[in-house]
Amino acid sequence: MYQSLQDLDGLLVQFSQTGNSILVLFMMFVMYGVALGLKPQSFRGVMNRPQSLFLGLACQWVVLPMVTFLLCMLFHNVISPMVAMGLILVASCPGGSVSNFMTSFSKGNTELSVLMSAITTLGAPIFTPINYSVWGGLYVKYMEPAAGSVLRTLQVPPMQIAVTVVLIMGVPILLGLLTVRFAPKASVWLKEVFRYLSILAIINIVAMMISQNLMMFKEYIGVIFIIVFIHNLTGLGIGYCASTIAHIPVKDRRAVTLETGIQNSGLGLLLLFNTNIFPPEIAKGGMVFVVAWWGVWHIVSGLIAGSLFRFTGFDARGLLKRKVQ
Repeated sequence: MYQSLQDLDGLLVQFSQTGNSILVLFMMFVMYGVALGLKPQSFRGVMNRPQSLFLGLACQWVVLPMVTFLLCMLFHNVISPMVAMGLILVASCPGGSVSNFMTSFSKGNTELSVLMSAITTLGAPIFTPINYSVWGGLYVKYMEPAAGSVLRTLQVPPMQIAVTVVLIMGVPILLGLLTVRFAPKASVWLKEVFRYLSILAIINIVAMMISQNLMMFKEYIGVIFIIVFIHNLTGLGIGYCASTIAHIPVKDRRAVTLETGIQNSGLGLLLLFNTNIFPPEIAKGGMVFVVAWWGVWHIVSGLIAGSLFRFTGFDARGLLKRKVQ
């Protein structure tokens, strides 16, 4: 496995500008559907009881990067240095906006999810470079000095933050809230329609991302799948366990779980393809592949987790106990 992962470093993962534009349009579509189920008064409820928000931010900004570093130490003899640095980069990124749909689908606290996504995204210019520098630096210093070539000072592009917060989240949410306000009957029907159309859109996102690198995925997906699966499951587990220990309401627990387990890996790819940060001559194929597959897998795992919350008896005891909330 180790040798196969090292072979990845010299390979190039392709993501076209056209594909990125389509991805933005798909996510705007999905976020509009999410907004149809939002209740403005619920945002006030989140701010009046901020424990869940603070817990989610702590999981996202502190616990996940730290545990990722510990995982990289634990599997040091199994994963290559570039793969380890890719995992640390993913853990340093903010939550992904697709988590808002997953939370809505799971009947979690969507308003809490939206606030967490917005805050972690706005905080990305500060927390993403800090976490990557701290935990990546510790990995290079104590585990793998050879990974020092990719230990760069990250500069999160303000335009990327603006696109995420304003275009992907802000505009669709505003349109959705206006629809609910001025066409309440139509919004009820649209909410049900968009729930299923959003799932189809997300499936198309997965298919599009895989198709651009189909041969490479076929050759290396076996080893990368296991690594990303463990890392993603760890993220979901951190959110769920921390929320359970803190005894926050079940809907909040679902939001924190999905927010912690779904990362904005698109931002990670944008940073990796920025030649001012990572020059083309640096071998970083393992990093790129891990971050790219994360972008695919967290959608799949989010749908699985959301379906477990929504359709099975999982977490049912907690729901009954906290039904009044």
